[in-house]
Amino acid sequence: MKKVIIVCNSLDGLIRFREELLISLKKENYDIYVIAPNNKVKEKVQEIGCNYIEINMDRRGTNIFKDFILLKNYKKLIKEIKPDVVLTYTIKPNIYAGYVCRKLGIPYIVNITGLGNAVENAGILQHITVFLYKLGLKKANCVFFQNKENLNFMLKRKIIKNNYQLIPGSGVNLEYHKFIPYPENKKIVFLFISRIIYEKGIEEYLELAKNIKKTYNNVEFHILGICDDEKYLKMINEYEKDNIVIYHGQVDDVREYHKISNCTIHPSFYPEGMSNALLESCAAGRPIITTNRTGCKEIVEENINGYLVDVRNTEMLIEKVEKFINLPYEEKKKMGLDSRKKVEKEFDRNIVINAYMKKIKEISGG
Repeated sequence: MKKVIIVCNSLDGLIRFREELLISLKKENYDIYVIAPNNKVKEKVQEIGCNYIEINMDRRGTNIFKDFILLKNYKKLIKEIKPDVVLTYTIKPNIYAGYVCRKLGIPYIVNITGLGNAVENAGILQHITVFLYKLGLKKANCVFFQNKENLNFMLKRKIIKNNYQLIPGSGVNLEYHKFIPYPENKKIVFLFISRIIYEKGIEEYLELAKNIKKTYNNVEFHILGICDDEKYLKMINEYEKDNIVIYHGQVDDVREYHKISNCTIHPSFYPEGMSNALLESCAAGRPIITTNRTGCKEIVEENINGYLVDVRNTEMLIEKVEKFINLPYEEKKKMGLDSRKKVEKEFDRNIVINAYMKKIKEISGG
């Protein structure tokens, strides 16, 4: 039986965006080992038939000693399992597990899910991270990119040469995220769906909501997502007391909120691979308003299924939201239909699964 190791920094992300790949690999009789930090979906990974191996990881930390221990643990596990191919996702697994595979001569496939702030912003940290990427990706059999800007960044810095392929992000499961009929609300309902951090545009969204609510009584601004930052939690609670926003915290099934929503607003300036929140919103048949930056702009056709705004330009964001509010109902509904058509054509998750299965079979001889 052929062995595949999957190395990632989150079991949540693995199940949410790559469960279908795990199932496809099991159907082809691959023996799957998942190496990741523990969390509540461990049982789900095991139910699919994967061997789960827990590993400690500081996902965002820059402690070189902790990262060295992570590297050693990857090496120990990969040597013991002797896989036919290793799949890596996110920065630290891509770099450290990639480097281990390179040194051990084991085939590996890397997925660049976004470059992160360390690479996005010029400076010493960028130089260090680029150097580490060169060590980790040098012998990769294939590097999957989720957007052209990340690909061009890597090519320009000679991190990769010709061992790459562009895929449509993680894609979206169109069976799970079905089209949801457009609501006939008396109010126009906007959703912000994201982990609540500065770079995802939470401040711009709150400012937008405050301004729009001064003029329009028929609008609601909802916020969905985990908030670990006391500053933003306090701010959101204050806005909620003033009836400016409605905060739901982390939700397990975003589809229930798409049923009442008219549009998703994603004012992100985070270094996205490809925004899953936007893909899922489009799959539900909802218009989107987002920023004109990589990982977001690819999902929008201006005036067709949504609007683009400049990064951190709250004035422009207010202008586009007002434009949407004043559209006739049928035009809003048509934008939602066009969103669904776009993801069906360009972002079906099966495109991603097929690309992976083809590469894995080429490499493993499966």
